[in-house]
Amino acid sequence: MSQFFEIHPEHPQLRLVRQAASILRDGGLIAMPTDAAYSLVGHIGDAAVLDRIRRIRGVDERHHFTLMCRDLSEIATYARVDNAQFRLLKATTPGAYTFILEGTKEVPRRLLHPKRKTIGLRIPDHAIVLALLEDLGEPVISSTLLLPDEDVPLNDAEDIRDRLERQLDLVIDGGACGMAPTTVVDLSSGGPELIREGCGPLGPLGL
Repeated sequence: MSQFFEIHPEHPQLRLVRQAASILRDGGLIAMPTDAAYSLVGHIGDAAVLDRIRRIRGVDERHHFTLMCRDLSEIATYARVDNAQFRLLKATTPGAYTFILEGTKEVPRRLLHPKRKTIGLRIPDHAIVLALLEDLGEPVISSTLLLPDEDVPLNDAEDIRDRLERQLDLVIDGGACGMAPTTVVDLSSGGPELIREGCGPLGPLGL
């Protein structure tokens, strides 16, 4: 049965954030709000948590996972970024965008797309997520909390607990967030290519 934390969306309680970070370090799987939809979040170094996310989401190994990062310097550690890509990232982060980029050797192999060796990266604009990332000192694996055969992500923490409590270690209630996922942009082949239109506006991307 999952734990349930109520965390203030603008002024997160440090005690609860630290407990959540400890759960992640111990291999736990968390459902939490972001600046887009609720997401499933796990520790970057834990292989088993990937299988748990895949089972809940109903996706295979070709599904792009996303690393949620604290800032641009952290993105540059985990992805190859040229000057043009950096300028685009700087203009759109933090925000509700996921960028597909070529991963570096710092990314565990199991997180990379098996053929393209790419990874999704983003910097969320949400106080709870940023506080958790700051306490961890490293990115987290994330995936939109969209269940198989459903059209929109789960958006209510109580509903998430009722439906998934035996598959999660913690549900964070930070209030309702959006029901649209991030806007996904592929930068791995040069210029921006729109993969999915979500809640991140297209204007800053020039699309």
